[in-house]
Amino acid sequence: MKDVLERESKWAVDRDFTLPRLDDLVANSHIEETPVELTSTYFDTAERDLLAHDLTLRRREGDDESGWQLKIPHSSGRVEVTAQLSDELPHELAEVVNGAALGRPLSAAARVHTLRRRHRILGSDGELIVEIDDDTVDSTVADRPAELVAWREIEVELGPHTDKVPAILRHRLAEAGARESRYPSKLSHVLPERSGPAVTNSRAEHAVHEYMATQIDLIFAGDVGLRRGEEPIHDTRVATRRLRSTLRVFGKLLAPGAVSEIDNELKWFAALLGDIRDCHVQRRRLADQLNSLPPELILGPVAARIDATLLARQVPSRNALAEAMNSPRYLRLLASLQKWKLQPPFERRIRRRQLVKRARRAAGKADRRLVTALHNQRHESLHRARKAAKRARYAAELHKPVRKPARAKSNIKYYKKIQRLLGDYNDSIVSTEFLWRTATAAGTAGDENGFTYGLLYANEMRASEGARQSVAEVAAGE
Repeated sequence: MKDVLERESKWAVDRDFTLPRLDDLVANSHIEETPVELTSTYFDTAERDLLAHDLTLRRREGDDESGWQLKIPHSSGRVEVTAQLSDELPHELAEVVNGAALGRPLSAAARVHTLRRRHRILGSDGELIVEIDDDTVDSTVADRPAELVAWREIEVELGPHTDKVPAILRHRLAEAGARESRYPSKLSHVLPERSGPAVTNSRAEHAVHEYMATQIDLIFAGDVGLRRGEEPIHDTRVATRRLRSTLRVFGKLLAPGAVSEIDNELKWFAALLGDIRDCHVQRRRLADQLNSLPPELILGPVAARIDATLLARQVPSRNALAEAMNSPRYLRLLASLQKWKLQPPFERRIRRRQLVKRARRAAGKADRRLVTALHNQRHESLHRARKAAKRARYAAELHKPVRKPARAKSNIKYYKKIQRLLGDYNDSIVSTEFLWRTATAAGTAGDENGFTYGLLYANEMRASEGARQSVAEVAAGE
């Protein structure tokens, strides 16, 4: 498979639209104009699960670009993953979308036929600067083959080194009557995204729904990334934690039966992600510390042993995650999350004062746990304080839209700092335990000794004490 970052904008135009002049948009450039005919068959579940996450999967045939194409949302546009043309959907692409499809079968959802007049503006070196496609489109939906939907649109796709659509082109398109399209893809023009029951006009309910929906989107994006062999472990784990925190702090405002069940499943999934994330953190952390030591203080294959030991834990954890992600249990979790995004579990009206009250409770609990932890200095207490600070921060994030922004922002900043410092403390403690065990194993090898491990251990103990002192200073307002 091949990946290409696609950055394009779509413009709605009338049938009698006249494309403006293009030959003088960029100095020292020339235009290649080509007619292209394309036929794309889009695939999705009967419930349009892929479209719900802005994923488009199609089999394209035509003058060029023939093959299977999967388009995935990206911060800079969309990533187009391509595979060779075949009668059946390639297994690799089917696996990438299996989670987003909730394990449901895929079938042809729509057919889109495009007559394209392609204009490629090329620089003097032949590199693409921008492509302007004038598309005349007709389409049919699989379950309504007799109904033909037709339109015309302009696509503007940026070249690899073009940052944005040239201002003169945007001006000319708008002047000629083009309007930025509200449809992100041709498929969304044919199959509008399904929607659940409308959320009430309550600002509090809207805040809860938006926060939860954002985390759910991140979990589904993480699912696609993981299936592609990427490592969006951190972002996916944080989204899972934010969602669990919402259930812990605001759960009594939601349907109780659904909350307890999904909380347990999110905890299970977060633990799978956590096993891998912990290895990532330790590998990077200890590698950085080794790099900071003078070479003469690194005695023996310390880096190799540390990395091999952590990798021996990470690989089985990654395999366990991959196995879990294809299990009925995991797909049921995704289905529940998808349902919550479309229809949040509101049993009764949620009011602003309820959100504020529960966020204050979370903050008060975090403050009390921190006082206890700083008093008794126990690892377990500091760990509980970190989790409580995290919940207080996430609660402040959620209810920010319904509270005075300055106050919510202040709480977010404070508890984020506490969470970070206690996280640094926890990472140091985990490192000391790992280094002690690794040094013990190294001591039995003939060509190794514990000297460097001892240095690293001492550094981590000093770092943990520094983090703990910093927490105390922040809590005291210093």
